[in-house]
Amino acid sequence: MLVAVFLLLLWPWTVPGYGKKEVQALTVFAAASLTVPLQKIATAYAETGAGRVDLSFAASSILARQIAGGAPCDIFISADRAWMDHLLDEGLITPENRRNLLGNTLVMVAPLDSRGESASADIQPALNLSPHFGLEGEIMAILGSGRMAMGDPAYVPAGIYGREAMVSLGVWMNLRHRLIPTANDRLATVLVERGDAPLGIVYASDARTSHALRLVAAFPQSSHAPIVYPLGLIGDSAEARDFRDFLFSEKASAIFTGSGFQTIEFPSGNR
Repeated sequence: MLVAVFLLLLWPWTVPGYGKKEVQALTVFAAASLTVPLQKIATAYAETGAGRVDLSFAASSILARQIAGGAPCDIFISADRAWMDHLLDEGLITPENRRNLLGNTLVMVAPLDSRGESASADIQPALNLSPHFGLEGEIMAILGSGRMAMGDPAYVPAGIYGREAMVSLGVWMNLRHRLIPTANDRLATVLVERGDAPLGIVYASDARTSHALRLVAAFPQSSHAPIVYPLGLIGDSAEARDFRDFLFSEKASAIFTGSGFQTIEFPSGNR
């Protein structure tokens, strides 16, 4: 089942164009955590008559390696700066074609319980994730005999941020043996939703769009590096620039913020 979910996340998601003759599809590689808002934005873009958009979602590390290996791609949106830096070093993007698109935060979540609490920002977190005596024991008590799902801290951005946060809070050394490392943040979310993991560390945006999670705690932003989603154009075509501009538009911004992301740059005057 887990393999099937992973393959589904990797499968290109296509939006047909409206009101225009068929043109070559624009290919966008994006971090898996962007699945929900980008599907909505690609649909809104196609409805303007701008053409077809193919979206491929996976861990930023996997996508960056595919691009470096020659996979056709017009736009890459990474969940962290490091993998965009990698493509910049490889000469596949240029500094002028790179911009920061979004920000995010990190949260701890559990499966939705009988209280009916969701992962909405309006719910008071059950834990205080600041360094204090007994924090590790509080987390262990919720885990019980289970394990905590999170992106693989060896290469998945959400997992790297999660490890950094737990080191900052002084709980990493013992909790690192209680992890279920996943290939991307969305898979960690799915494991907690299904009850296969009693706790998970995921992006606030994934928690926000889930109807099967409750918020346990929000990590202090000071506990990890800023979570930034950079966007890079590969090849700098006119079509890629047009969709890039749409991603910074008021319409796209509303979709991103509605999905729990924070907009970083928002030029006025876009459609």
